[in-house]
Amino acid sequence: MEFDPLLISRIQFAFVVSFHAIFPVFTIGLASYIALLEGLHFKTGNPAWAQLSRFWTKVFAVAFGMGVVSGIVMSFQFGTNWSNFAQMSANFLGPILSYEVVTAFFLEAAFLGVLLFGRDKVPRGTHLFAAVMVALGTFISSFWILVANSWMHTPAGVEFQDGMLHVRSWAEAIFNPSFPYRFAHMALASFLTGSFVVAGVSAWYLLKGHMVEANKKALSMCLWMILFLAPAQAVMGDFHGLNTLEYQPAKVAAMEGNWETQAGAPLLLFALPDQAAQENRFELGIPKLASLILTHKADGVVPGLNEVARDEQPPVAVVFWSFRIMVGIGLAMIAVGLWGLVLRLRGRLYQPGVFHRFLPVMIAAPFIAVLAGWFTTESGRAPWLVYGMISFAEGLTPSLTGWMAMASLIGYGAVYAVVYASGGYYLWRLIQGGMTDAEPGADEAGAHPKRPMSAGGPINPAMPAAPEKGEWS
Repeated sequence: MEFDPLLISRIQFAFVVSFHAIFPVFTIGLASYIALLEGLHFKTGNPAWAQLSRFWTKVFAVAFGMGVVSGIVMSFQFGTNWSNFAQMSANFLGPILSYEVVTAFFLEAAFLGVLLFGRDKVPRGTHLFAAVMVALGTFISSFWILVANSWMHTPAGVEFQDGMLHVRSWAEAIFNPSFPYRFAHMALASFLTGSFVVAGVSAWYLLKGHMVEANKKALSMCLWMILFLAPAQAVMGDFHGLNTLEYQPAKVAAMEGNWETQAGAPLLLFALPDQAAQENRFELGIPKLASLILTHKADGVVPGLNEVARDEQPPVAVVFWSFRIMVGIGLAMIAVGLWGLVLRLRGRLYQPGVFHRFLPVMIAAPFIAVLAGWFTTESGRAPWLVYGMISFAEGLTPSLTGWMAMASLIGYGAVYAVVYASGGYYLWRLIQGGMTDAEPGADEAGAHPKRPMSAGGPINPAMPAAPEKGEWS
């Protein structure tokens, strides 16, 4: 049996990035939340803020470590599977990825240890400053990564010379047409991810009667964030979609399942795209709504895939359905925010009920939405690595065979299964153990961690049983 090295390499990169992406999007939002908690504790001295900060810093430490481990693998693939692409784009991507290391990793390395191990060992103001610097570092890191990714979608400021891309304008290349929308979209996704995770865990703790006062505060803060950020994300998604319509019309056509260029295009709620026949089966849609959303005119013209050569069309079914999964989860997030507002106005936000049991289920929602959004945008770019300039086939390592690609894919799968199963289990035990009033040994002079994963702290083995109905309100 012979494997297609291009197909296997694409599957491998999708596999690695999918496992990696869920951690930065969580740690970016969580780092900002921890910095906020540290600021509130510094200002008010309320121990509830310190309890929350201690606990979520442990979770951040484990998630951050898993994100770093999975991110390292991605850089290897540029040399092993995509060496032609690495060579052709090196004049731009090389410096950009180096800037991330110099500006973000160095900043995080300088202050991450203070954040994780410096509590009660450095002045509170210093610990707060470290938390802010770590949060800033995560945003700087995402800035450079999204610069690189956005440039691959909407390349600007470069030109081909002798088979290499040369930068003629760094400003145009860095602030390429899709970057502002992509960066804002990802920043909002990060805050929403952190909010849903903290809200879900806090609601579960409230059902258990665990650290009630602290988790009431956490739940209230996160629901305010969800209430405002979920609709803001929908608005930003609309802006991002209009930008994509201008620069990547084939992707938008695939997202809408629109084969023929037409005015007054319907918004398809359901369809089974048939790329071989260049048509949809079992369509169910709302007349003219796609045109209204994309052009803000009921009779606006929406491009069709018939304007794109078949070998340059993205995989329509993947783009079509992943986009609808992302949008559907986004609408569910808005509904959660409104549900929480209704309960708050009725004075029932902290009364245990269906809402508190539903929030833990929603913890997975932002991660699924992020992956669905990533599948939409990256699959929608196919068959281009750099849109309109470098194709997948042109970027592949020439000497790579199908068996070599398959062997590395199997190897990554086996390693990731062990790493993520272990890390996921540790996170679950950490959350299941609950929060503590103070770190054991935190006040001991000269205390230092002695074991791996010590930043995650000890796991509290005991969790109280859930209180009787009406015991807290």
